[in-house]
Order: sequence, then C-alpha cells, then structure tokens
Amino acid sequence: MKKEFGLLCRIAAWMLLPVLCFTGVSFAETGASGFILSPEQAEVSRLWDGENTDALAAVMRKAERKEPVTVAVIGGSITEGTVSRGSRDAEAGTRKPYADIFFSWWRETFPETEFQFINAGIGATNSYLGAHRVQRDVLDQKPDLVLVEFSVNDEANMSAKTSYDNLVRSILQDENAPAVILLIMSQSNGASAQVPHAAVGKHYALPTISYKNVIEALMAEGVYSAEDLSGDIVHPSALGHRVAGELIIYRLQEAYARRDSAEEPKPFDAAPATKDKYRNARILNARNLVPDSAAGFREDRSFSRLSNGWRGTVKGAKLSFTDTFSNLGIAWLRRVGGENGKADIYVDGVRKATLDADFPDGWGDYAETREIFTSHDAAEHLVEVMVPEDSEGTFTLLGFLLSD
Repeated sequence: MKKEFGLLCRIAAWMLLPVLCFTGVSFAETGASGFILSPEQAEVSRLWDGENTDALAAVMRKAERKEPVTVAVIGGSITEGTVSRGSRDAEAGTRKPYADIFFSWWRETFPETEFQFINAGIGATNSYLGAHRVQRDVLDQKPDLVLVEFSVNDEANMSAKTSYDNLVRSILQDENAPAVILLIMSQSNGASAQVPHAAVGKHYALPTISYKNVIEALMAEGVYSAEDLSGDIVHPSALGHRVAGELIIYRLQEAYARRDSAEEPKPFDAAPATKDKYRNARILNARNLVPDSAAGFREDRSFSRLSNGWRGTVKGAKLSFTDTFSNLGIAWLRRVGGENGKADIYVDGVRKATLDADFPDGWGDYAETREIFTSHDAAEHLVEVMVPEDSEGTFTLLGFLLSD
C-alpha cells in the first residue's frame, strides 16, 4: 500500500494537485510539512468498507467553484479546543486542537474560497444536549459539512446511542443537506462510546474515523505511550490532537482524489438506527421563553456557552411554564465552591427529580443534563422548578430540553 500511495503522491505532484503525501517518517525528520502517521497507521482508523463520501466530495466541488462554504464541528471539550500536556508534545510542532487542523486543510486546499468555520464544542457536554442545541448552534448557520465528536463524553449505552443517532439524523435531515463526518475519540485508557457510535455511522454509511483504534495500535506497538498522547487521560495532548487532525486530513484527501468521479449525493431517506425520539429538539431559556412565574429566579449569564439561564437565589424560589412536548430534559450548572443548592422538578404537579448543583472537589463548573420526562405522544404539560426550603445555596438553570 505504501508503494502505491507513493506513486499517487508523485503523480499528484506532477499534476500540481494539492494532495498531502504520508511518508511514514517522523515530524522531526521531515519538518513542518511532514506527517507523523504513515498511510498504514492511518488506515487503522477505518472501521469498515463502504463509506459513502459523495456528500463530502460535493462540498469539495463547491469549494473548487469558489462558492462560499460553511464547515462546522460539534462536540465536547476536545472539539472546543482543550489540549493537555503530553510528554512528547514537541514532536507535534504545534499546539493546535484537531478542529483548527481540520479547518486549516480547507483554507490551504482552496485558498480562493470564502469559508465560514463554526466551532460548536462545549466542554463536558454529551450528544443528548448536542441533539437539542445542534439546530441553534450549527444548522441555523446552513453548514455544508458537519463533523461530530462526542465519543469521550457519551456513555457506551443504548440511551447515548439513541441521542447520538438523533443528533446525526437532525444534521442529515436538515434542508441544507450537509455532509457529515463522525470522529470517534477516546481517552488514553480506552474509554469511549465507539461501539454505539460506530454502529450509527455504519447504519448511515458515513465517513467514520476511529482515533481510538489508531492510538491503541500505536501504544501496542510502542510508537507512543499513553502519557505521550494525553496529559490527563481524557484530553489529547498536542501530539494526540495532531494525530486526530492527520486522520481527518487523510480521509479528506482520499475523498478529494475521488471528487470528480463521485456521484451527486442522494436525498436522505434512511430509517433511524435506533428510534426517532427527539423530533423538533430545542432548548428553551431566558432568550426564548417567558415563564408563567419566576419568583425568586433572576436571569443569569455566568456560564458563557449556555448563557441565557436563570438563577434561583432564595429558598422557595419557583419558575414555571406550560408547553407542548413529548420529552423533557433539564440543563443546569454544576459548580465547585460549596455554595450551590438543589432544585425539585415537577411535571403536571408530580415531582420527577431532585437536581444537585454542587460539585464538591470538582475540576470546574460544567453543564449537566438529565432527561426528566418522556412519553410517546406530545401533549401540553406544566413544568415547575422549585428550590426547596432545605436547599443550601443557589441553583442555576441553563435551559429546558424539549422535543416532540
């Protein structure tokens, strides 16, 4: 395979095609233009044959025509840009997160095309919240391509598979019909939702890139250690991000080489991989909801990525509203510092959950989510959030997650 790829590189160079050539030698040997992964190492990221790259090729043809192109990423802190410190980061040559490497490929491959790049990563969030915010944070911008990354933050269970499936379906069903790439990341200890997420990718024949498989192979072969690839187990180091970025570029270049022979993408009509649960998924917050009552709650913007919430500042505070939905979730702020209280959630007068905003000895503040209520049919419901009299501290409500 290496010999064949080398021939492709020489042909590409002769034809002045912007194809990046994977030489299999280290970054230190080749300098800034070299790749640290060989084609054989990158190929481990492919989970099955038969991925459909027609939609991706169509985006590339659009960029070649110098038409404006919008490229988006959605995920957790890895997508948002958190880079841990690994033991061999100097070999990466950069501390760019994978999303920046991904975006740079488009700029450099199509220098005369106008691009809009959207980074919709929010640290410590999962595909359940992603399914409810993707319309607002991504699809309203009419993207041509969306890369999805939630495999470190999602649990490897059926609930996460359903939310991930519904997130991906929301993108594929969008009227702008964007292309979709799935990036399956992993902690350096192997923790990842790869199994359910890969099943969704295979169901829709989407380009699916397994960083998990690649780093496990690299560690097994002694090329890199876990400490090289992540300084905190969870987030990739600069070297880990570069590996992820190269895996994406490897797959982009493959689609680019076939762009002219690719067919026009067909309209999306596939059945769900799980169940079509979160239809018309949305977030209600202080920006688009006027509560029936908000006694003891005030609008709060302290959490920048979900900034239109409410904070219950006194015991007995109550916020309520009425709306039509099948499923209800809550997003709230968990905070360190020991001054955070609780809230009881009621639907139609029945208490469904008690949520705790305290995060003792935690690593930082983050948005927690929980599904509170689910039913088969949409109906009108009364929702109440109450800070109980025995609560110690404030409770910050970030939003209500509704779907039909």
